[in-house]
Amino acid sequence: MSCRRDEAAAVTGETIFALASGAGRAAVAVLRLSGPGTAMAVAALAGRLPAPRLASLRRLRHPETGELLDRALVLWFPGPASYTGEDSAELHLHGSPAVIAGVVEALVATGLRPAEPGEFTRRAFLYDKIDLTAAEGIADLIAAETEGQRRQALRQAEGALADLYEGWTRRLTALLARQEAFIEFEDEDLPAGLDAAVATSAAALRSEMLAHLADARRGERLREGLLVAILGAPNAGKSSLLNALAGREAAIVSARAGTTRDVVEVRLDLAGVPVTLADTAGLREATDEIEAEGIRRARRRAEEADLVLALFAADRPPDAGTLGWVGPEALVVVNKVDLAPAPAAIGGSAPLPLSLHTGEGLEALRSRLAEEAIARAGLAAEASLTRPRHRAALTEAAGWLAELGAAPLPELRAEALRAALRAIGRITGRVGVEVVLDAVFGEFCIGK
Repeated sequence: MSCRRDEAAAVTGETIFALASGAGRAAVAVLRLSGPGTAMAVAALAGRLPAPRLASLRRLRHPETGELLDRALVLWFPGPASYTGEDSAELHLHGSPAVIAGVVEALVATGLRPAEPGEFTRRAFLYDKIDLTAAEGIADLIAAETEGQRRQALRQAEGALADLYEGWTRRLTALLARQEAFIEFEDEDLPAGLDAAVATSAAALRSEMLAHLADARRGERLREGLLVAILGAPNAGKSSLLNALAGREAAIVSARAGTTRDVVEVRLDLAGVPVTLADTAGLREATDEIEAEGIRRARRRAEEADLVLALFAADRPPDAGTLGWVGPEALVVVNKVDLAPAPAAIGGSAPLPLSLHTGEGLEALRSRLAEEAIARAGLAAEASLTRPRHRAALTEAAGWLAELGAAPLPELRAEALRAALRAIGRITGRVGVEVVLDAVFGEFCIGK
């Protein structure tokens, strides 16, 4: 067990509870308890502890007044075989606000306190039940909106990233041990080429890290979602396209040019990838300061976007304002092909024909957008970087291994290995954890 046990003992002296699910008028509400006083609290309300890990139907009574509060299912999880590693329990209550309030009041009367955001998972980390990457995966799983996000978060919560980084940690530790042996016993009969072999192995490990980093931010994009900005001249059909893809009237559609003055956004699920689709003001010479601000925001949104959907009208020549955005990060679409044929190419790109009036080409466009979303976010089965802090720490570790290859002294090579180990340790929480704890667990809601 790591030294985190000592820190755990310092912060888990109190027993906590939280409403894990069923807020409001749900049929069932689940109250989770954890800490050294859990057994006493459950026995005070339910009369006695049930058998471990078996649901037991009990009458819950207020410990001071004896008033019947509810008939509930009670589950008891003695530590360390629990989520947090401490004694824990769950109370499955009828979900009315009155029942929940009464049981909460009774728990407070037994000495329990409400949990802070993420405190259950924080305790699981401090008791070595999980590492930081798994904790982050749990937070992502709670927040997942799409199938792709769920799969990625579940892989991380199940330890996919931890396994990869712990493997690298073990290899770095072995290399450091060999380097230290070379330093301490340089005059002894050591195997030939030991020092050079460490440098060779470190270079191979650095190559693996760089390959892991060269992922075009797919894991981060899947976790955060992609931004697709629709750009085009006034009346090209941007708002109509937003509504068609969203399947609802999200934006005002009018024949009057310049109706859209601000950015209108909708959230979509494209093949498991969360996408924010942004309708923007038409690109033209502004007629007033409000429209000018809308156009400025449109251009800024396009600069931030993962993909620009450049929309043209088939019955008009391509406008210069939209043509300027046609490029590798743009998907060119020509609307109103019911009025005129689409040109073979616009700005060197073959456009997708579309008629929002008849629906022609809409499904083809939706399929192409899904392909683009998958290409940018990825739905790979392997472990992926999901946070900037992972990327920063791995970049630092790879940098130290590069310095190792150029270091003139074995002592400097050993220090580079130690620094690389510390950098990777910050990802999993094995080293230098204090500075990242609050940022990680602050993302959680109360009750997990």
